[in-house]
Order: sequence, then structure tokens, then C-alpha cells
Amino acid sequence: MSASTTVSIPTTDQPNRTFLPPVGSDRQWYVIDAADQRLGRLAVVVASLLRGKNKPTYTPHLDAGDFVIVVNADRITVTGKKATQKVYRRHSGRPGGMKEERFDKLMRRLPERAIEHAVRGMLPKNRLGRQLFTKLKVYRGPEHPHGAQKPTILNINTIPGAK
Repeated sequence: MSASTTVSIPTTDQPNRTFLPPVGSDRQWYVIDAADQRLGRLAVVVASLLRGKNKPTYTPHLDAGDFVIVVNADRITVTGKKATQKVYRRHSGRPGGMKEERFDKLMRRLPERAIEHAVRGMLPKNRLGRQLFTKLKVYRGPEHPHGAQKPTILNINTIPGAK
């Protein structure tokens, strides 16, 4: 005689649900002083704030990040010979339209663009990345027009070994 047993699988009325934080619920504004900071290390911090990786509600496919204001972009530094050897390229889309510009010349002409280029390269390459990039505000000098947002000053140190 074999005894047969039936196993009942418990079911719930509610299926599993994914938590989606409310979009734009707690956006903050940060000011970062780029004076005497390293370009790449500063860009890592800025990209992380733009994505919202510093928040417990971080979700990779949503815009949960904060607004970031970078001031003193003209005083950013790079190490080694990158000031004379780093080349930024762009293309106009026309035949022979490749333009090249060294880092030192770009810093004299448009110092904001060097920081924007570095941060853009660390964001997703899709619609979300373009949306995140709109929350970055970079200014050449120490002044910015976002005082009404009451931004928080964020002190960072991108120079290894410095205190």
C-alpha cells in the first residue's frame, strides 16, 4: 500500500511588486568648487550625484539624481602631460570636418566644455543619460545664477594624499 500525499502550494492575492521611488521627490542642488581639483576624479563624483547613486532609492533605469553646479571650471587641473597632449575631437558631419583641439587651448576658449565632456562620458549613452546631463550646470568663475535654489556646498578632495 502506498500512501499518496497532496502538497498544496500557498498562493497570495498580491503578486510581487517592484518598488519605484517617486520621480523628483527629493532633488537637491549641490555646488562643487572645481578649483585645483583633478578633472577625472571630479567627473566621477559629479556623475555619481547626477545618477543618484548616493541615495537609498537609487534605481538604474530612473532619474533619481540631484542637480549639480560646478564653479571655477577654469581652474581645473590634469596630471602629467595631459595639458598639452590630451586632444578633444569633434566632427561637423561634412567631408573633412574633423576638428581637433588640445586641452590647454580648450581651457582658454571654453573651460566648461572640458568638465562637461568628462561627465558626459561617465553617464549612460541613451535617453536617460541625456536627461541626466541637463541637470549639470558648469560655470567658468565662482558666480552662478542658481542662488534661489539654495544649493548645498559640497567639499570634495580629488587630490590623492592631500588633506
